[in-house]
Amino acid sequence: MPGGGAPEAALLGLLGLLVGSFLNVVIHRLPKMMELHWAAECEDLHAGTDASQPPRPAAEPFNLMVPRSRCPHCGHQIRWFENVPVFSYLALRGKCSQCATAISLRYPAVELTCGALFAWCGWQWGLGWEAIAWCGFSAAVLSLAGIDWDTTLLPDDITLPLLWAGLCAAGLRLTDTVLPDALWGAVGGYLSLWLVYWAFKLTTGKEGMGYGDFKLFAAFGAWFGWQALIPIILMASVIGAVIGIGIKLKGELREGGYVPFGPFLALAGLTAMIFGSSAILAVIGL
Repeated sequence: MPGGGAPEAALLGLLGLLVGSFLNVVIHRLPKMMELHWAAECEDLHAGTDASQPPRPAAEPFNLMVPRSRCPHCGHQIRWFENVPVFSYLALRGKCSQCATAISLRYPAVELTCGALFAWCGWQWGLGWEAIAWCGFSAAVLSLAGIDWDTTLLPDDITLPLLWAGLCAAGLRLTDTVLPDALWGAVGGYLSLWLVYWAFKLTTGKEGMGYGDFKLFAAFGAWFGWQALIPIILMASVIGAVIGIGIKLKGELREGGYVPFGPFLALAGLTAMIFGSSAILAVIGL
């Protein structure tokens, strides 16, 4: 596959900053959209069994486009020049222009990470379809990591398209994975964690992970092939164990004492994209 250079990396890096700004919206709003959808379905189900209930009033639009972004503390509507990736954060010194409430450092961190990933894709593959495919992969995985860390959810709205996109990319030869390896990678990725889930649940009576983890791992199998599954899961487990122990020692475990696995799985997937699955085994000493 043809490589790129500095101009391609710079162009896609700039695009990545803009996409990263949108990913912040996705990370924040998609779980809320899911909750509103579930609540509406429950209300409709209840209303269907109780004829005395009045019709549910139309809800205010809430999606990835509307309403416009606001400060969660004072309600100040974010103006366009306050929403320029990274630069607005620096110009505002990390605070709301109206109430001076601190803005989370994660917003520019997501933008910079997405920009760096896109720039790497431009450097590696130029401006071809391969780069577009892997930029999409990077954006999806980054958003899933943020959502799972916040909510322990890995939405089907992202994991399933990511899985199908991996199979299509393999079929179109946009990745180094041939279609049979991608297909069996998806099957193996899902079934392997599904079996671990049920083994853990039958042994302990507890759920060690969610079904979203199965789907994300299946997506990685589709993108990288079945051969990459063991390196990716090993790296995710090592990273998760190290960070989990660190969080526990600092006394910052969440209620219930859990740490979501999806972000570590996502980090391992991005590492496989950049360095290759064989390099992961070398890093962890295998």
